Amino acid sequence: MRGVHFDNRRVRLSGIVRYGSYVPYFRLQRQAIGAGRGERAVASYDEDAASLAVEAARDALRGGTRVDTLIFATTNPPYAEKLNAATVQAALDLPETIAAFELGASTRMGAAALGLGLDLAHAGRQVLVCAGDLSIGAPGSVREAQGGDAGVAFVLGNERESIARLLGKASCTVEILDVWRVPEERFPRYWEERFAAETLGPAVVDTAKKALAEAGVDPGAVDHVVLDGVNPRTLAQLPRALGIDPAKAADPLAASIGRAGTAHAGLALAHVLDRAQPGERVLVVSEADGVDALVFETTERIRSAPKPRSVQRWIESKRNDVAYPTYLKWRGILPFEPPRRPDPERPAAPVMRRHERWKMAFVGSRCTRCHTGHLPPQRVCVHCGAVDEMREERFADTSCRVTTYTLDYLAYSLQPPVVVAVADYEGGGRFSCELTDVDPKQVKIGDQLEMTFRRLYTAQGVHNYFWKARPMR
Repeated sequence: MRGVHFDNRRVRLSGIVRYGSYVPYFRLQRQAIGAGRGERAVASYDEDAASLAVEAARDALRGGTRVDTLIFATTNPPYAEKLNAATVQAALDLPETIAAFELGASTRMGAAALGLGLDLAHAGRQVLVCAGDLSIGAPGSVREAQGGDAGVAFVLGNERESIARLLGKASCTVEILDVWRVPEERFPRYWEERFAAETLGPAVVDTAKKALAEAGVDPGAVDHVVLDGVNPRTLAQLPRALGIDPAKAADPLAASIGRAGTAHAGLALAHVLDRAQPGERVLVVSEADGVDALVFETTERIRSAPKPRSVQRWIESKRNDVAYPTYLKWRGILPFEPPRRPDPERPAAPVMRRHERWKMAFVGSRCTRCHTGHLPPQRVCVHCGAVDEMREERFADTSCRVTTYTLDYLAYSLQPPVVVAVADYEGGGRFSCELTDVDPKQVKIGDQLEMTFRRLYTAQGVHNYFWKARPMR
């Protein structure tokens, strides 16, 4: 068909080695906005697309998995002109020698990033692909009601190390006004679904057929079909058109999370992998301004690979009573009175650079003589007095407990009161930090915590990121 270009290069010897997912703690009930049943995941006021991707990638990289290439996909970047992938790199404490890329402008770029990463893995690279999105729509719009916020990450490498190997893929690109937004607009616009379905419907079916043909997989042999797109009508008839049992369609996560932009195709795929057995074949189809289709087959390694926190676990770990005005305030849609305190000062770049691994990656130090932990990192041990006998240690993945805490109603915050706790870390180390994703009335001494990468505030156009603690999820 005119306007469609298919890329059917055969890709082999690459696959998914590890993966991780992340769904924010808060939920907005759709009935609260007159949008029917279910709920949508809502990123907290201190989360953004980069921090969502970081949280998902931490699970994918847990255990010391090494990568040499980073691809970050989002349609809602924290900075319009600055490499947001660099923030992800710093928070994950990845080496500065890593190659970093960023994809955006279309929600299909999550699946596109996965396909690109698999090509690079086929060429011998070890690739981290991560996506994070805050799906923001105008009040009363389809995107506000049906969208959701989440992150997902995949480590891609050699087929021999994979839990799911790539069998085949295909893509097409169509110039169409389906969903669009010009730079000066905050919210996207939508065309009528029926017009997009007429144009993209045949392309979806044709691209999926080409991916299956390249994979050498009969449609009837597919075990799971992951469908993601801006137009549900375009995708709805795909299983029957291919002769696939509609019961094999994966959970679209619409009722529990909502469509999470660039992260959604990968999130639904992760949900399938959480429960998959060896030898199962998965077709992933993502539609927006065209189509990307990928076919995977799970391997025996999926039995023994370290299990990340499942998508279902993230779904069940929640607080689902976010008020609609609170959501609008967090997204900057509803005007509100700012905290009655002086605006925070912009972070100083030289200071941030000098202390980058502490600030961005939460790297402290531990005395090699008495094993006392230090946060922030120190040269002189506070316990035994040893000088320059320290080794660096990343505390971001170390759990801790509340030793004491206080509620601060005067601090600058979009969600007062600020809960500040003194936390004691496993293996030693103490630090005073802010708690997030927490009900101030429920905090208790002895509560187990874990660290999370968040945005403290934005001042003069500069985002100030650091680590907070949250109740263990």
